[in-house]
Amino acid sequence: MSTTSVPEVVAPPVRIGWAAIGALGVLALALGTLQSVVEPALPLLQRELGVSAAEGALIGNALLVTGAVVTPVAGKLGDRYGGKRVLVRLMAVVSVGGLMASLAPGLPVLLFGQVLQGVMVGALPLSFILVRKHLTAGESQAAIGLVVALFTGGGMVGMLFAGPISEGLSWQWMFGLPTIAVIVATSAVARLVPHDPPVRSDHGIDWPGTVLLSGTLLVFMLGLVTVTRDGGMPPLAVGAVALVVAALATGWVVVERRAASPMVDLRVLAQSAVWRACVLTFVISASTGMVLLLLPQMFAAPADGYGFGASTTDIGLFLLPGAVAGVLSDSVGGIAARRFGPRAVVVVGAVVAAATMTALASLHSAQWQLVLAKVLIAFAAGLGTTALLAGTATAIKTEDIGITTSLLVVTRVIGVALGAQVAGAILDAGSEPVTGLPAESAFVAGFVVSGLVAASALLFVRTREKGVQA
Repeated sequence: MSTTSVPEVVAPPVRIGWAAIGALGVLALALGTLQSVVEPALPLLQRELGVSAAEGALIGNALLVTGAVVTPVAGKLGDRYGGKRVLVRLMAVVSVGGLMASLAPGLPVLLFGQVLQGVMVGALPLSFILVRKHLTAGESQAAIGLVVALFTGGGMVGMLFAGPISEGLSWQWMFGLPTIAVIVATSAVARLVPHDPPVRSDHGIDWPGTVLLSGTLLVFMLGLVTVTRDGGMPPLAVGAVALVVAALATGWVVVERRAASPMVDLRVLAQSAVWRACVLTFVISASTGMVLLLLPQMFAAPADGYGFGASTTDIGLFLLPGAVAGVLSDSVGGIAARRFGPRAVVVVGAVVAAATMTALASLHSAQWQLVLAKVLIAFAAGLGTTALLAGTATAIKTEDIGITTSLLVVTRVIGVALGAQVAGAILDAGSEPVTGLPAESAFVAGFVVSGLVAASALLFVRTREKGVQA
């Protein structure tokens, strides 16, 4: 009996029309809206749920951490089983999470809903897989730009309408309405977008590495929020959590070094240009994460003191210019890196961010000061992190660009999450015994610490430059 194999005939991919691309874009818009409703509504959620600032920060961080873990996994599953197939199933998980959040009676159910919603971050690479497989290079670039723009635009929609929806209906509806839009858009994607052929691989998916990395991040965040709650944790418990995180991280490194097709190639991570860029991205993102939590809290603080008594709607409007600035900086960062070099761009961004955060410690008596500060910080941080992303992508081998940029995205997400938790801990530590509200000195301390963290990026820039020269 002959064992000669017959070559498999693969049919060319079916082209998709603009209706299908529009469905992907509407889905991105709905996801961006669902992702962003928490930020302007954090003070309201804290009041309604009776939770502290640190626990409030966890509501947004649960989504960020899940997204960081799921995104590379979603991309690999999309290559293996088809982008459309994985996208539709991923959106089913997001829909369940959104419905849970919209029906949540308290913090635990809301947090679990946010964890499920966090898989939405994986929708972007899956959408990119679909347009690349079904369109020409030029058409796919235009389609990818449309999807990204609508996802970012959804973030602005969420900031604008979180307040009116939560105040006019209830805070549950600010999760419910975008979730309904996600369900409708997913149905359109399932109907209009053709199935894409999977990519065969000789190696299986690195599930042990995926599980260990996920466990490391989740235990780390759980330990962080427990430490920063009122009363904190005993020193022995803190040490136990640190040991568990270290054990999981060590196990992950061992598994990745032995895996035939690791989730993260540690040889790429060990390159000087890569790990130093990760450190800089983490520092910039952590300082920005602190401000992301501090500013809405100060806007919402009672107007009879240092605050402004702003409603959720007002907070969304105050934060909107900063969101626009962040979008613009993402588009300018790559161009600036090519023209002036990543180092110069990061230096300018770090100086602007550190100066603005430090100035906030003494200049926060008017609303326009906070709005302007948010614009400057968002633009500076976006400029720096995007320049690092573009500079690193051009400094490594072409076959390593995907995993390297994924590492930087994950680092950025975790930096923001950690910064927000630290800021929440500072506010909790500086709360007035009688009212339970943070004192003005707590905000001052938070702004000073965030400024020092941003300024420390200048030290890492100098170290990175020496390493590159060497």
